[in-house]
Amino acid sequence: MSDVTVSQFADALKVPVDKLMKQLDEAGIRVSGADDRISDEAKSELLSHLRRAHGRPSEEVATSGPRKITLKRKTQSEIKVSASLGRARTVSVEVRTKRTYINRGVLEEQARHAQEEIDRLKEVEDAARRAVEEEQRRKADEEARRTEDEKRRRSEEDARRVADEDLRRQAEQRAREEADRSRKTADKPARIEVDARETKSYHRPELHVSTDMTSRYKKKKPLRGRRGVSAPADGRHAFEMPTQPVKREVSIPETITVAELAQKMAVKGSELIKTLMNMGVMATINQPLDQDTAVLVVEELGHTAKTTRADALEEGLQTAAAGSEAAPRPPVVTIMGHVDHGKTSLLDFIRRAKVAAGEAGGITQHIGAYHVTTPRGIITFIDTPGHAAFTSMRARGAQVTDIVVLVVAADDGVMPQTIEAIQHARAAEVPILVALNKIDKPEAEPDRVKAELVQQGVIPEDYGGDTIFVPVSARTGAGVDQLLEALLLQAEVLELTAVGDGPAAGVVLESSIEKGRGAVATVLVKSGTLKSGDPILAGQEFGRVRAMFDENGGAVESAGPSIPVQVLGLSNPPNAGDEFLVIESERKAREVALYRQGKYRDVKLATRTTKIEDVFSQMEEGRVQIVPVVIKADVQGSAEALRESLTRLSTGEVAVKVVGSGVGGITESDVMLAVASKARIVAFNVRADGAARAALKDNGVDIRYYSIIYEAIDDVRDALSGMLAPEVRDQIVGLAQVREVFHSSKFGQVAGCLVAEGYVRRNNPIRVLRDNVVIFEGALESLRRFKDDVNEVRAGTECGIAVKDYNDVRAGDQIECFERVVVTRTL
Repeated sequence: MSDVTVSQFADALKVPVDKLMKQLDEAGIRVSGADDRISDEAKSELLSHLRRAHGRPSEEVATSGPRKITLKRKTQSEIKVSASLGRARTVSVEVRTKRTYINRGVLEEQARHAQEEIDRLKEVEDAARRAVEEEQRRKADEEARRTEDEKRRRSEEDARRVADEDLRRQAEQRAREEADRSRKTADKPARIEVDARETKSYHRPELHVSTDMTSRYKKKKPLRGRRGVSAPADGRHAFEMPTQPVKREVSIPETITVAELAQKMAVKGSELIKTLMNMGVMATINQPLDQDTAVLVVEELGHTAKTTRADALEEGLQTAAAGSEAAPRPPVVTIMGHVDHGKTSLLDFIRRAKVAAGEAGGITQHIGAYHVTTPRGIITFIDTPGHAAFTSMRARGAQVTDIVVLVVAADDGVMPQTIEAIQHARAAEVPILVALNKIDKPEAEPDRVKAELVQQGVIPEDYGGDTIFVPVSARTGAGVDQLLEALLLQAEVLELTAVGDGPAAGVVLESSIEKGRGAVATVLVKSGTLKSGDPILAGQEFGRVRAMFDENGGAVESAGPSIPVQVLGLSNPPNAGDEFLVIESERKAREVALYRQGKYRDVKLATRTTKIEDVFSQMEEGRVQIVPVVIKADVQGSAEALRESLTRLSTGEVAVKVVGSGVGGITESDVMLAVASKARIVAFNVRADGAARAALKDNGVDIRYYSIIYEAIDDVRDALSGMLAPEVRDQIVGLAQVREVFHSSKFGQVAGCLVAEGYVRRNNPIRVLRDNVVIFEGALESLRRFKDDVNEVRAGTECGIAVKDYNDVRAGDQIECFERVVVTRTL
């Protein structure tokens, strides 16, 4: 117990402080106040004093008094017990008890002696441990002192040896210099003398050189080891391992190979490949990595990643004349809506041409761009397809437009592509103007259409919204003038401007390959002026504008902002949606285009890095039925729509794999690609040339020609459906109630049944049901009507049924007869 104050000790003993101080004074323990501390020895001394003052010492109590006392008691009582004959009997009961009391002073004394023994042993153990530790510390100090002395002695010997070596080397150097000086003094200088006499052996004059000159050309003695270089006095070498890892700032372009990345981080290529494998990427030393993967690897190894742009080649491309002022430009209006709602017919009435009649099936399958001159100005229209497969075309049209005209048939209402067009317009953040078409039909319901559009968030002005609704008729032309007036009014509100001078810039709406004309691109100029002969860069393709045509096929020399034209002269058809620029020279355009092609190829290879997940997907690929196809279309947009639509047909069991897609007629190389990949060719508005037709005939390649996109999609869907595994279904044909069970020596148990529903046929499988739970499934062994074997028993007829390999049929069971039907599955 630790030392406590007098007041705390009084509280623990439950006595007043004054009384406790008086007892301490009587015991000879001097304290000055209640806050003084008393030790454990003082407490023991106080306890001994109190024992002496109030009674015998503890030793006397422990020795003189008895250690334990035993008390015995005996009690007697009588119990009356009833007898069996009715007379009671008295029984005497004696209870003896024995209790033993142990002297507590003896126990306390024994416990105190035990504790003292334990404390003594602990002190002995602590003293021994301190002695051992002191001995170990002394030995360690002696060893350290001895090591320090030995190190000092060796350092002194090394210094002395180095000094002696320096003195000896200096002495040798002085001796050599003295010998050289004495030799030079003894020899006399001589001139080179040429003896004109020819010797007999060489027939040439002899050259006599003085000894002073010949000494210059003597071979030098090899240098001895550098004995003068000595190690530091403490014995450590000069190079030390860095105490913490070196962090580097690694610049990462869009693509980088594994070897280049390892060199920039100063790590081994094998270590980098191991890190990639731990991250789930399997790569070789020369394989390119995309920028995102490289950043993750650099951060994983503890370095700092800095992404850099490798397109410095494109930073100097000019798109407009510097300092030119922007001028008003015509609005670009996109016609969007559901298929067969009259978009092209409305545009056809505005243009006074018959375009819809020329489209296959009466539906638009390309992006058409036209500009119309009205009394109030020029308007550029972009017509987009309404079929579900042309989602990308509609999205592209909404991105390049200023105003979206949403054509909705008044007799049909809001359809899926109508909702999709609204979503594209909102994503592009362009205003919507609704044209309610086909109002001349008797079944037209404009109010219902307005209510449906309100549900989609398109609120007309008469309902308190900000969307202009114009009822029109593409057949009669009613409301077309009001529609044009509303478009020009909306354009004035938008205040559309563009720079008309300088090099042109714009976007590619569509591209194709035409026989005799090469690559043809339909472009929309957004700024500047496009002229014939301009070097042009469109996406990854380059060229020079050889000729330009308007939507009617007429040649034009220039095109300003918001004017669509067809451009000839590109190396290949660009992708729809690519931006085009006019460059200062064709050489610069070729350089940038080749750079973009290489970058696209590197990025494509980097994104195709094999991952561990891809390995398992390739293992599962063998279980999926694949239909490979080669797509050839007339324009880039149609090829893109076909590729996306056919790919979406894939499921977990069957899939469409687009081996290749392109624009233009079918060539012999396309046929060879289909032969190598065992694919079918889907030709959309294109035909095969002579060499391709011969190759098709020789190799037996399946080729299908289409002019309507949904016919191609339906045919591929049918092919996929034919590859689906058929589904087997169980169809219940009859149910029999078991009325009685008989035993037959030939068949075992025979169930007497009544056919309640359908029929029971001998060759059909059956199930035995008990309490509507299937307990057995098998086949019939015998089916009898009275004593005759029959093949079928109809409803309402009794029969005898023997179940094959089952003898537990009971009365009340049901026998269900069914047949398995194979159902052909479809997508």
